[in-house]
Amino acid sequence: MMTKPTINIFSENIYTNWEVNEAKLINVARQLLEYYMARPDIYEESCLKNQTFNTISFDILYCDSIKTHKINLEYRKKDYPADIITFAIFADTPQEERFIFDGEINLGEIIIALDKVIQNAQEKGETKEEELCFLVSHGIIHLLGFDHQTEEDYNFIIEAQNLALNKIKDKNV
Repeated sequence: MMTKPTINIFSENIYTNWEVNEAKLINVARQLLEYYMARPDIYEESCLKNQTFNTISFDILYCDSIKTHKINLEYRKKDYPADIITFAIFADTPQEERFIFDGEINLGEIIIALDKVIQNAQEKGETKEEELCFLVSHGIIHLLGFDHQTEEDYNFIIEAQNLALNKIKDKNV
């Protein structure tokens, strides 16, 4: 990567029971993406490697588990509500078909069920903000093309997330 790209993150919260601070979450997401891109072991294995771009964008939708259940069933043929669904549009497209328009890469979309975030946080003994940042971090690493089909891959992703979350400045969302 030559110069630091512009990062455009768009978010929308359609979950009415938690008014998340979207501006702060966008800042957290930007810091997480910058951290991942600065790590050669992640960047070199990501969908961004060997691409020419000056802007990266992606969307985050905050909703409820009813919506993630519908999306999970429709697109993944899985009949359960998910805490997070990631559509890694750029990473999941074959390399020869990846589309970069006017120097911008659209990585895709992260969809997070905030009611599941609250439930997960209670089960883990964490704050809902910590769990939300963890899921945003998880979604971003998926957008970059990482998956966790093996225990080794899963451990790599979780370790990367924990390091990233410990490095970012503003986790108080």
